[in-house]
Amino acid sequence: MPNNMNSVKTTTPASVIKPSVKDSFGITFAPLSVEEAYAKADDEANGAIVLMSGMVRNQTDGKAVMSLEYQAYEPMALRVFYQIAADIRSSWSDVSRVVIYHRVGHLKIGEISVLVAVGCPHRREAFEACRYAIDTLKHTAPIWKKEHWQDGSSSWVSIGACEAQNCE
Repeated sequence: MPNNMNSVKTTTPASVIKPSVKDSFGITFAPLSVEEAYAKADDEANGAIVLMSGMVRNQTDGKAVMSLEYQAYEPMALRVFYQIAADIRSSWSDVSRVVIYHRVGHLKIGEISVLVAVGCPHRREAFEACRYAIDTLKHTAPIWKKEHWQDGSSSWVSIGACEAQNCE
């Protein structure tokens, strides 16, 4: 197993990836549920479930944010999610479940925009795989975010901006 997430390599083109029946993925307008994601990641083989919940915050770089709007190219985004899960299984073979859900539409402060959960027999691998999943999603999934500012203006955040700004 890798000691560092940079050693994870994509091995199969996303267009041919078939998701595991144990995994769960989605792009939705509906609110996301931490409890539902946790339940989807649960498995008798697990010793750990790591769940990451991304939320709409009230500021970016000190500038007041009122809300966010997400758009996605769903067929390609889902293929990216499947590829992330395949890469995880290739690098952390004990992973039992991978769950990735992302919201689209208009979200208010405090709403969950993304949920990633990984179930695994051991916590270290679960943490590493979950971090790999969210970091890879942010850099590769065709999902775009528009920030609506308190002053009434708005601006789209480029997917490439994460690489330039090291989004975390």
